[in-house]
Amino acid sequence: MSRLTHFNREGDVHMVDVGDKDVTHRFAVAGGAIYMQPETLRLILAGEHKKGDVLGIARVAGIMGAKRTAELIPLCHPIGLTHLDVELQADPDTNRVTCRARAETRGQTGVEMEALTAVQIALLTIYDMCKAVDRGMRMDDIRLLEKAGGKSGHFKAD
Repeated sequence: MSRLTHFNREGDVHMVDVGDKDVTHRFAVAGGAIYMQPETLRLILAGEHKKGDVLGIARVAGIMGAKRTAELIPLCHPIGLTHLDVELQADPDTNRVTCRARAETRGQTGVEMEALTAVQIALLTIYDMCKAVDRGMRMDDIRLLEKAGGKSGHFKAD
């Protein structure tokens, strides 16, 4: 795992030294969803929300959040992302918007946290933009779906 920390004898927390790790192509895919009332989703899809293009703004917010992951999560290494994609898809049958983010880098540590942060920030942005009409929205199923690169190898969720 690329983001492990340890306590030394004095109880201090340190960032893991990744200096000796190989530079490899690494990617991570994360996903999640936000559930809402049918009318809330209708407003989003019709482009009738007072705050504008909810999904477009949420997509940009997810990208911005991923780029700032190391500022948000203590001891997280700053990473130069080579690619980041945030996809949002509305599903009227289940009254939800799903989010899927793929982060990539060529580096010495993985990008799981960046992908997860992108998903969470995108979904939080949808909540923030729509809370005036639907305070009961629920974010769920936020998780790592796949990762590859580095010593730990390939992981794919069931």
